[in-house]
Amino acid sequence: MSRDFSLGTVEVALKPVERLEEYLQSRGKRVTQQRKIIVEQVFARHEHFDADDLLAQLRELVGPKKVSRPTVYRTLTELVEAGLLRKMTLGGRSVYEHDYGYPQHDHLHCTKCDKLIEFSSDEMKGIREAVGREHQFRVTGHRLIINGICSDCTKARRGTRPQDLI
Repeated sequence: MSRDFSLGTVEVALKPVERLEEYLQSRGKRVTQQRKIIVEQVFARHEHFDADDLLAQLRELVGPKKVSRPTVYRTLTELVEAGLLRKMTLGGRSVYEHDYGYPQHDHLHCTKCDKLIEFSSDEMKGIREAVGREHQFRVTGHRLIINGICSDCTKARRGTRPQDLI
């Protein structure tokens, strides 16, 4: 049984902005400067984010009047449809992460601070495939989010309970 939970790498043929351009053109949509700026900002670094986080970053980068909330939401939907982003709902909040060029993985979600920890497990993939075979089901992927409390929140909590002071 392997104990390496790190994520691997995935090679892709196109840059994210090129992939979006290809997707938009196949749908007869225009490739605007705002869409390009949004995809470049999203893929500038890897982190989980929501639409408000992205909107704040973009307004800081290009100015408050250069990008609108509807454009951000519309473009995020297009990025999900194009296979560039994955959308997750955590505690009623939509959170996005890279999907294009990123390996299959799962998450630990801290219900106190909303931290997401990514991991990959060969055992999980084996279970998924075995269950698929048993039910004659062609597995194309899965999503697992394990909820709990992260170590930082656990440590912070320990110092505040009266029974911990004994």
